Amino acid sequence: MGIKQYRPTTPTRRWHSVVDGSELTTDQPQRSLLTPLKRTGGRDAYGHVTSRFRGGGHKRLYRKIDFYRRDKAGVAASVRTVEYDPNRSARISLVRYADGEQRYILWPEGLRVGDEVVAGSEAAVKVGNAMPLRNVPPGLAIHNLELVKGRGAQMVRSAGTAAMVQAKEGELAHVKLPSGEIRLVSLDCWATIGQLGNIDHASISIGKAGRSRWLGRRPHVRGVAMNPVDHPHGGGEGKSGQGNPHPVSPWGWHTKGKKTRTPGKYSDRVIVKRRT
Repeated sequence: MGIKQYRPTTPTRRWHSVVDGSELTTDQPQRSLLTPLKRTGGRDAYGHVTSRFRGGGHKRLYRKIDFYRRDKAGVAASVRTVEYDPNRSARISLVRYADGEQRYILWPEGLRVGDEVVAGSEAAVKVGNAMPLRNVPPGLAIHNLELVKGRGAQMVRSAGTAAMVQAKEGELAHVKLPSGEIRLVSLDCWATIGQLGNIDHASISIGKAGRSRWLGRRPHVRGVAMNPVDHPHGGGEGKSGQGNPHPVSPWGWHTKGKKTRTPGKYSDRVIVKRRT
């Protein structure tokens, strides 16, 4: 697995790079685990734009990922494939359980086709196995982390990421997240052993505007380039900053340095150290 670059046959090819995908074993997803994915284009049910600069992009089918794994506790599964998922940066693996059921899980670095994975309190501490945090030794890389017992994994699901259990105190674990934040998580919450694959994802270069459009990202227009009716920074003759105003959103909210987090939120008491 590495970064693949191209000969500069065009100006955009000069900077274009992709992950070579050498770890992938098939390009045919499991049809029973696919479902249609409706795109919103950043608009709500009334057709109003609620998320700007979104739209277009390539058609995708959603892969149903098992972020839960509790209902298969104690049932061994063999890894069948390593696949590309257009809906996320991480790779996914198709696993087949001993009872014949097939599911997708996130693919951690080091998991190979033919390996066996299992979930549960009795599972061995090895890459791909899922278990409660009380069974995870401190200092070990984990991913697919639950924040609430039984809700399924909500954090550490992006390519190349890993968290780490730093300490255990009472019924809580001190977990260091990829952002650097240290957070208290119940020892009954589950996580999966290992670092997520596709580590080179953060190093690729988009290379051209068209590739962003394939991903459904439309051009991000500066406020000073708009008309006064469209943005508080708009208007003026030439490159006018209108007297160096404080940067604001199209609706007049301060956008740089303004704290928007509500004090006293529930999560305040579970954050030991904020991200840096």
